[in-house]
Amino acid sequence: MERSGGGRRWRWAAVVSAVVIVLGVGGYVAFQRARPYLHGSACEVRTAAGKMQLSLEQGANSSTIAAVAFRKQLPERAAVIAYATAIQESDLRNLAGGDRDSVGMFQQRPSQGWGTPAQLRDPVQSTSKFFDALVKVKDYLDRDLHDAAQRVQRSADGDAYAQHEANGRLLARAFTGRETGAARCWYPPNKRTAARRAEAVREMRRAFGGRLQVADAGGHSAVRVSNARSGWAVAAWAMTHAQVYGLTEVRHAGLHWEADAGHDGWTKDPGAPSGQVVLR
Repeated sequence: MERSGGGRRWRWAAVVSAVVIVLGVGGYVAFQRARPYLHGSACEVRTAAGKMQLSLEQGANSSTIAAVAFRKQLPERAAVIAYATAIQESDLRNLAGGDRDSVGMFQQRPSQGWGTPAQLRDPVQSTSKFFDALVKVKDYLDRDLHDAAQRVQRSADGDAYAQHEANGRLLARAFTGRETGAARCWYPPNKRTAARRAEAVREMRRAFGGRLQVADAGGHSAVRVSNARSGWAVAAWAMTHAQVYGLTEVRHAGLHWEADAGHDGWTKDPGAPSGQVVLR
């Protein structure tokens, strides 16, 4: 009788173990399916100087500022000033309005000759106009950030730009390519859009400049880059604009980012080329 009872207990334990395993496997499968939806939509910049959370729009605008700085061959300090200014003026958002007739990321005013409202709501054009004005400021690289920014913006409180200098430096480190794979963005599958890779390439060329060399082959585009900094600036631009243009993967210099696992950021990919940024 004791042996029979022991056998029943053994069989019951085996059944319970099997159920636990099945439930565990089922739970893991359910978690993996739900995982892409759990994190919502966002971007994060993480560098040796610290980290910063951004929305998808803020991430895209940040990478555009770096791209225009590359096109104009400006030093990193110019990008830092632009970031601090845009954080103060719009929190890096492309605003439809503002104080009086101010619009766009830099809250530039059509009535003051900055351009039309449509131009100033275009991140590429508004950033370009900001830099064009900045380089006209004598010795802007040697001035305090708030002084240089105020000479461009002529706002009511020019000292306010100074408080954003640290975040400006952090964004510049990530988006001008000083640090490898320092920015990541993610969004759930139901936020993905139809693939428009050709449009993404056109917009990238507009931001970085028409000299950007891009080859299309085998269902992907390969952007030729001359050095590590320009490579990571291009890769960051593509990644932050992936949701807008339906890009699913960005590969560069031994790393890759995938829309299906955007929250994981840049992961190892030994086949990713150093001289190109590959977009799918």
